[in-house]
Amino acid sequence: MSKKDTSRPLFDPAIVRQAGVECFRKLTPASQARNPVMFTVYVGSILTSFLAVQAYLGQGEAPFGFVASISAWLWATVLFANFAEAMAEGRGKAQAAALRGLRQDVSAKRLVHPRRDSPYVQFSAQNLHRGDLVLVEAGDIIPSDGEIVEGIASVDEAAITGESAPVIREAGGDRSAVTGGTRLLSDWLIVKVAAESGETFLDRMISLVEGAKRRKTPNEIALNILLASLTLVFLVVCATLRPMSAYAVAMTGQGAAVTITALTALFVCLAPTTIGGLLSAIGIAGMDRLIQSNVIATSGRAVEAAGDVDVLLLDKTGTITLGNRQATTFLPVKGVDERELAETAQMASLADETPEGRSIVVLAKERFGIRGHELHDLRATFVPFTAQTRLSGVNLPGRSLRKGAPDAIKALAEQSGERIPEELDRFIHDVAKSGGTPLLVAENGRPLGVVWLKDIVKGGIRDRFAELRSMGIKTIMVTGDNSLTAAAIAAEAGVDDFLAEATPEAKLARIRQYQAEGKMVAMTGDGTNDAPALAQADVGVAMNSGTQAAKEAGNMVDLDSNPTKLLEVVAIGKQLLMTRGSLTTFSISNDIAKYFAIIPAVFAGIYPQLGALDVMGLATPKSAILSAVVFNALVIMFLIPLALKGVKYVPLPAAVALRRNLLLYGLGGLLVPFAGIKLIDMIIAALGWA
Repeated sequence: MSKKDTSRPLFDPAIVRQAGVECFRKLTPASQARNPVMFTVYVGSILTSFLAVQAYLGQGEAPFGFVASISAWLWATVLFANFAEAMAEGRGKAQAAALRGLRQDVSAKRLVHPRRDSPYVQFSAQNLHRGDLVLVEAGDIIPSDGEIVEGIASVDEAAITGESAPVIREAGGDRSAVTGGTRLLSDWLIVKVAAESGETFLDRMISLVEGAKRRKTPNEIALNILLASLTLVFLVVCATLRPMSAYAVAMTGQGAAVTITALTALFVCLAPTTIGGLLSAIGIAGMDRLIQSNVIATSGRAVEAAGDVDVLLLDKTGTITLGNRQATTFLPVKGVDERELAETAQMASLADETPEGRSIVVLAKERFGIRGHELHDLRATFVPFTAQTRLSGVNLPGRSLRKGAPDAIKALAEQSGERIPEELDRFIHDVAKSGGTPLLVAENGRPLGVVWLKDIVKGGIRDRFAELRSMGIKTIMVTGDNSLTAAAIAAEAGVDDFLAEATPEAKLARIRQYQAEGKMVAMTGDGTNDAPALAQADVGVAMNSGTQAAKEAGNMVDLDSNPTKLLEVVAIGKQLLMTRGSLTTFSISNDIAKYFAIIPAVFAGIYPQLGALDVMGLATPKSAILSAVVFNALVIMFLIPLALKGVKYVPLPAAVALRRNLLLYGLGGLLVPFAGIKLIDMIIAALGWA
C-alpha cells in the first residue's frame, strides 16, 4: 500500500511568489482591521509616511532620511506580518487546489423506489438532497457522502486516503459509510445521501484548508483580546509622552520635545508586534498540519482541545491490538480427541470469511493436515453469525456444528439437554486470564472444547503509552471483552486503566465522570453505538469508514480510519498550543531590549540620567531608534519558518515543558534582541545612515 505524500516544502517557490503578491493585496484597511495589533502599526506607517513627505518638503520635525527610514521599516513590519499569514494561507490553498483536481462532475442515479431493480433518474450530483437514495454500480464514482442501506462492494478510496488497497463497505455494520468522490470497484450499493447539494467531505476539506475561511478559536480570540489590551495601554502611554516631554523641556530648559516619528517607533517596538504578526499564521499552519495527517476537524476548538487532553479512551481492537484474532490452540474436553475438535471447528468455519474463521481452518490444517471441504459437496448450509445468537456454523445431514461465545454455546447445550463438561469453565477462565478469547465448539449441542483466539498487541504501542503517561495523559482501553481478558491485554499493552464489557451507556458515563473532575477527554469510535460518547467527548475522532451517525457526532473525522491517529492528533494539538505560547513568550521578552535602545535615545536629552540605560552603547539616538525598528521588523521574518513548521514537540510533563520553553523562548527572547539590535546599529553606523 502506498500512502500519498501530502506534505510540501516549507517555502515552495510557487507559494512564496503568490504570498509575495498577497502581502501587498492585504494592505487594505479592511484586511488590517482584523488584527488590532498590526492595524496600529499600519496606521503608524501611514502617519510616518506623511511625516516623511513633510520632511522632504523641508517642513519636517526630523531629517527626511531618518523619517523615511522609520516609515519604510514600519511598512516592512506590516508586510512581513502579511507575508507570514499569506504563506500559511498559500500552503492551505495549494492543498485545496490539489483536492479540487480530484473533484468531478459526477452523475448520480437517484432511485424512484428503495430497490435494486427500481427505475432511476440520472442527473448531476449537485442536485441531490439529504435522504435521496442513489444506486452506485461497479465503475461509478460515489456521488455524495452517505450511508449504505443495501449491498456490499469493494471501494477505491485512494483519492481521499491515499491508500491504494481497496476496502470493503457494506450495509448494516460499522463500515457502512461511504465518501463522495471515491470509486466503486465491484458489485453495487444503494446509498442514502447524507448531505445537501452533493456536498462531500472533499468539499469540506477544501473549505477548511483555505485559511481565509478559518474561524479563530476561543483561545486565539482570548489571546487577541490580551494583545489588543496591551497595545491600547502602550498607545495611551505613548500618546501622553509628547505633551509630558514638552512640559519637561519647558521646566528644565534642556533637550527637545519628543518627535511624533520617535514616539511612533517607540510605540511599535513596545507593542507585541511579533506575536501579533504571526498569530494568524500559527493557527492556519496548525490546521494545515492536521489536514496533512488526513484528519478533518469541524472546528479549530477541537484542535486546541486535543492539545489540552488529560484522558484518552481507545478501542482495544485495531488500536491497541492488531484486531485480527488468531486461533492458536485447541483445548478438547475429556472424552474428545484434539483432532476431532480441530476438524469440527474447521468444518464450522469453512464459510466464515472473518480473520478468526480463516485462522481456525489454517491451524487445523497445520496441526493435523486436515484439508478443507467444499460445503456444496457436503450438502451443507451455512449459519451466519448474528449479534442475537452469537453463534455461527454449518448444518450437515444429521449434524449441527456450531462455534460461538461461551454463554451462547452453554445455552445451546442446555436447550439440547447436553451436559456441560466440568473442565469447560476452567478452559474459559484460563484463556480469558491470559488475554485470549475463548471460542467454544459444539456438535449437535454437545460442547467439544475451546479454541484459543489470541489478539496480538501492536508492536511499540507500550512505548507510545509510556510517552503519554510521561505527559500526564491517562490512557483507558475500551473493549467489549470480559474483565479477565481486558485486564490481561491492558497489562500487556501498558494502559493505565480499562473499561471491560463496554456498552454505549458505560462509555458515556465514564467520559462524564472524568469531565466532572475537570478533565479533557478524547476518544475514537466508528459505530452508531459510539455516537453518544463521541458527542460527549471534548475531542471525538470518528473513523471515515464508520457510520454516518459516528461521523456527525464527532468533531474530527480521520479519513484514513486509523484508530491510533488519536495519538497523532493529540501531538498536533499540543504542538499548536506550544508554538503559540512559545512565540508569545518570545514576543513579550524581546520587547525588553527595545526599552534599553529607544527610551535612552528619546529621553536622555531631557533626563540625562536615563543615559545609563544605554547598556548596548549604541552609536547615536537616531541609530538606536532605527536599529530597534529594523530588528522589530526582521524578527517577524526570521520567525515565519517556526510559525509554519511549529515548535518541535517533545513528549514531556506539562511542568517540564513549560520550564523548558520559558528558558528557551523567554531567556532567548530576552538576550537575542540585545545582540541583534547592537549588530544592526553597528551596520547602520558603518554605512553612515544615522
